[in-house]
Amino acid sequence: MTEFRECLYSAQDGRSLYFRDYGDPLSPAPPLLCLSGISRNSRDFHNLAVMYAEHRRIICPDYRGRGRSDYDDDPTKYHPKALLDDLRHLLIAAGIHHFIAVGTSMGGLLATAFGAISPSALRGVILNDIGPEVSKCGVDRIMDYIGRDHPQDDWDSAIAVLKDMLPGLNLRSEKEWRDAAEGTFQEGNDNKLHIDWDPKIVEPMRKGVTSSELWSLFNSLKNIPILAFRGERSTVLSPDTFDLMAQSHPKFCAVTIAETGHTPSLCEPEALAAIDEFLRKVDESGPEKLSD
Repeated sequence: MTEFRECLYSAQDGRSLYFRDYGDPLSPAPPLLCLSGISRNSRDFHNLAVMYAEHRRIICPDYRGRGRSDYDDDPTKYHPKALLDDLRHLLIAAGIHHFIAVGTSMGGLLATAFGAISPSALRGVILNDIGPEVSKCGVDRIMDYIGRDHPQDDWDSAIAVLKDMLPGLNLRSEKEWRDAAEGTFQEGNDNKLHIDWDPKIVEPMRKGVTSSELWSLFNSLKNIPILAFRGERSTVLSPDTFDLMAQSHPKFCAVTIAETGHTPSLCEPEALAAIDEFLRKVDESGPEKLSD
């Protein structure tokens, strides 16, 4: 069996959207729905998905305007609310009725939104360096680099640019950086490497959302177990916000990844140990006990 199946589905407006499908669709364990950061794609979760595909199904989508999914002429279709509509269609297309959401950065905000729109389907949430209060400094840096192309002549220069764009990535070998670069750039018709997303994805994000809206989404998860990671050097999720999240949620497990910024890879030994324990508890609890 190959490591993953490459699949396409149609969004509500007919756009063709891509996802990777790992593991056994008939596994009784709750599937993982892996949601990447704002400009990222399904490739970010490959190593994590391979580790868990033996015992459960893992779905890793490319949002519209990223990776192998269609781009959109209308930038408003890149708004997170539109992405949520796409994800709801994905769940239907994949035949998934309950799941554990794994969300990195913006993907974590999408994961929390499922607590408001589909709470009965959500078995657990894993948040990666994101919370209901987001540092403006960290967000401004992200918005700056995703809003424009960064054409490069070769993979060495692409890796160098990626290290500058995402200095907080917890990657510990040149192979890991090369894999990350291949998930960031694609070869164009001009034989240069270009970003693998539509720069217009930044446009609907410029208005932002209020902290009260994000706290409302986070609080919708009050009956859902949460495992949350924070990079010790994160410029997006502050220690104070991380503490407030833990204090306000009764089923919250907080893990800080040392010497790491935005974002942890989730393949650090301490991250994998926490994920193993979290999944074991969710599997053992069963859906009938989530509201206890």
